[in-house]
Amino acid sequence: MQTNALTGGFADAPVDAAHAFRAALEAMARPGRIFQIAGAAPPAPLSAAAGTLLLTLADGDTPLYLAGGWDTPALREWLTFHTGAPLTRPRDAAFAVGDWAALAPLGAYRAGVSEYPDRSATLIVEMPALEKAGARLTGPGIETEESLGLPEIDAFRANAAGYPLGLDFFFTSGNRLAALPRSTRVEAA
Repeated sequence: MQTNALTGGFADAPVDAAHAFRAALEAMARPGRIFQIAGAAPPAPLSAAAGTLLLTLADGDTPLYLAGGWDTPALREWLTFHTGAPLTRPRDAAFAVGDWAALAPLGAYRAGVSEYPDRSATLIVEMPALEKAGARLTGPGIETEESLGLPEIDAFRANAAGYPLGLDFFFTSGNRLAALPRSTRVEAA
């Protein structure tokens, strides 16, 4: 294990994790809103927001899939040291991280079963930017509507149509975070 795998974690783990967990909860409770999240300095190509989420949500019992260019030796070592999360294939992942193209196809991930809809994957989609423009979002946690730039519309519409089954999504860019739970309805703007 190289020395750089030992750095980039939380400076004050209990406080940083609590702030990050609150931001993750707020993002899921208020789909489409963009939040600041910080605390981690992971190896590239993982953003600070995605790294902070993984340090907060992943542990030795949380199977994690690194998609495409996110499956690097440096990132594997960093996540193993800081979270202990076992690295796995898409079908077994509780969390998956990568850009939209690398995470495809969505059918490769668990969407839950009727008895246990919570046994589904959460995808952390790395974005070039997060913008309050694009798709129109409605549903639980949204007073009237929100807008968020999504990589596509149809996949999210199909995902919401299967509710209560489906995937949940975090979108990250730099130190910014937004979320799209499976209960959110998505329409073209």
